[in-house]
Amino acid sequence: MTDGDRRRGLDGPAPDERPTPTGRRNEQGIRIDPAVEATHEPRRTVISTLVEHEPGVLSDVSGLFSRRQFNIESLTVGPTTDEDRARITLVVEEPDPGIDQIKKQLRKLVPVISVRELESDAMRRELALVKIDADEPAQVSAVADMYDGKTVDSCPETATIEITGSRQKIDAAIETFEQFGIREIDRTGTTALARGIQSTAAPASTTESTATEASQPQNQYAPADDD
Repeated sequence: MTDGDRRRGLDGPAPDERPTPTGRRNEQGIRIDPAVEATHEPRRTVISTLVEHEPGVLSDVSGLFSRRQFNIESLTVGPTTDEDRARITLVVEEPDPGIDQIKKQLRKLVPVISVRELESDAMRRELALVKIDADEPAQVSAVADMYDGKTVDSCPETATIEITGSRQKIDAAIETFEQFGIREIDRTGTTALARGIQSTAAPASTTESTATEASQPQNQYAPADDD
């Protein structure tokens, strides 16, 4: 190496031409990637999970959400056409990184066969029972008819209406029933299936059947007055 090489230094751009890293540094002096630090708006989505139908599965899934502090809106569990499997339908509201993390963590659970986030046009339904004051039975019946509701119980003081449909439809019905005075509400939480010939939660193995399965909610985890 000549004296000229030593004075010239290493090959590369001059100091004022070198790219400057972006992003702030944390307390330890480590630079934080702006993309990682960016704020992500939460969104509501439905995740369908096919699991082995065995004791403890629901506890494993709900425990995962509790440990990770994910924001779960509702959870329903029901049988499928295969008696050895069950379908868990989750409604969550999280930013995109949180939703991705939920799916990754669910796939790590041993009883889980497959996990799928459903498209926005998937068929989503919920059932609600609304017990209201029946001081005005004719008006109550008219409102129930507006939302295709069915009276499942009545007495001189109260009427209990069953409503089935989308979350938005049930929210609207409950808001309308408030004029009569609502005594109690119970909601099952959302159950959902993919449209057309798509399998809602296709098994990981391609040798498994992809026939459409009927899902009926049996157990649910949802706040009584919340979706």
